[in-house]
Amino acid sequence: VRDAELRPLILRVWEQNLAVYGADKVWDQLNKDGVTVARCTVERLMRDLGLQGCRRGRIWVRTTIGDERLERPADLVERRFRAPTPNRLWVADLTYVKTHAGWVYVAFIIDVFSRMVVGWQASRSLRSDLAIDALEMAVHNRGADGLDGLVRHSDRGSQYLSIRYSQRLDEAGAVASVGSRGDSYDNALAESMNGLYKAELVRPRGPWRGIDDLELATLEYIDWFN
Repeated sequence: VRDAELRPLILRVWEQNLAVYGADKVWDQLNKDGVTVARCTVERLMRDLGLQGCRRGRIWVRTTIGDERLERPADLVERRFRAPTPNRLWVADLTYVKTHAGWVYVAFIIDVFSRMVVGWQASRSLRSDLAIDALEMAVHNRGADGLDGLVRHSDRGSQYLSIRYSQRLDEAGAVASVGSRGDSYDNALAESMNGLYKAELVRPRGPWRGIDDLELATLEYIDWFN
């Protein structure tokens, strides 16, 4: 009887979380919901139901296009991805999704304190406007709280070092910080977000027709993620 009661509860949690939760997260959510159950029981019943969480994998596409002619700000973070309050440290990065219509590039900005996505944008090209549009969304979403003293950290991509991007940061009262060349650990939090996005949305729900259906799905995913 206990198994029969638990199966629909497990299925509900799994479906409500985009079918990406594995046994650990389903078990944790059930306990938060007041359902006391052993982790091994959740794992066994998920196996019986044919449910499994997302698994990470990787295909490499170059998104960091450096330009040695551009002035590079100092690394103000030095892998210390901690912040005492919101809007003290944002991390930014780009990732990519293969669609039937070609590659789509997606830019994210994450607030380190809350771990929330405060800005994002998708584009068919790696133009500088992609990063700027994501920044504009973040400033719009959080600007009313005051951004003076904010540090915005990224890799050395030319999108983040462009004059227009730097000017917009300055207008918002933010300071740029840039990691070292070719070292993903210098922007590990943003890289982690990219990995989750791929594992929890892109691969399970692909293949994608083009940018339109990916944008809609990303909007829904960010709403759930936050």
